[in-house]
Amino acid sequence: MSEPDLIPSRTTGEIAVADLLDRALHKGLVLWGEATISVAGVDLVYLGLKILLASTDTVDRMREAAAAPPAGRNLHAG
Repeated sequence: MSEPDLIPSRTTGEIAVADLLDRALHKGLVLWGEATISVAGVDLVYLGLKILLASTDTVDRMREAAAAPPAGRNLHAG
């Protein structure tokens, strides 16, 4: 008899929190939200929130990709 698998299969749809966090840090995750508090139709407080959750390696890759010229474009051609 073989022992049952202790690690859940990826095909079952079960993903551990550690796997989600690893994926978020590797790919990057942006949370964006807005809230406005108003009384009698007058906006009193506006709150805007943008959060980037990523590893330093991912941020460095994003920065390098943003600084690089678009693919297929030769900036030295006259």
